[in-house]
Amino acid sequence: MSAFAGAGLVIFILILFAGIFLNLFGLPGTVVIFFDVLLYAIFTGFYPVGWKIILFLLISTIIAETIDFLVMAGGYQPMTSKKSFGAAAIGAVIGAFLLTPFFWGPGTWGGFYLGGLAGILTIEFIHQSKLKTPFRTPGRAILAMIGGKMVKGLIALFMIAFSLSNIYS
Repeated sequence: MSAFAGAGLVIFILILFAGIFLNLFGLPGTVVIFFDVLLYAIFTGFYPVGWKIILFLLISTIIAETIDFLVMAGGYQPMTSKKSFGAAAIGAVIGAFLLTPFFWGPGTWGGFYLGGLAGILTIEFIHQSKLKTPFRTPGRAILAMIGGKMVKGLIALFMIAFSLSNIYS
């Protein structure tokens, strides 16, 4: 593998991590993952990743973003601040380090997402605890937000696993 190909692969993997991270904040991370794999396929001449895989990832992206839109349209959006971004980043790194020894590659990706979600939830629960009872967000709304993020994150993780398994098989 040439240095140029190695650098391209590192950038590809970093963009996949960015896509997972964007999902934590309600941004279209699955779209980033889809376009990352599409660009990888274009640069490699569609050899390891073919049109069927691209089509499958496109359908998965549409499903994930639709679910996210439907869940978040009437639900609760957590506050996004520098604190929640920092907590998500720290939680993502810690989660990846904790789960990687047990589950290897899937542990890295899953731990990154679950740790980031735990970081956001920690900051959100601290914020909610400082509010007086009438101003707190109902538990059902927070549960709906967590459920929506988990479904979208699971789809994103599946998209990454499917893509990488086709690239490295």
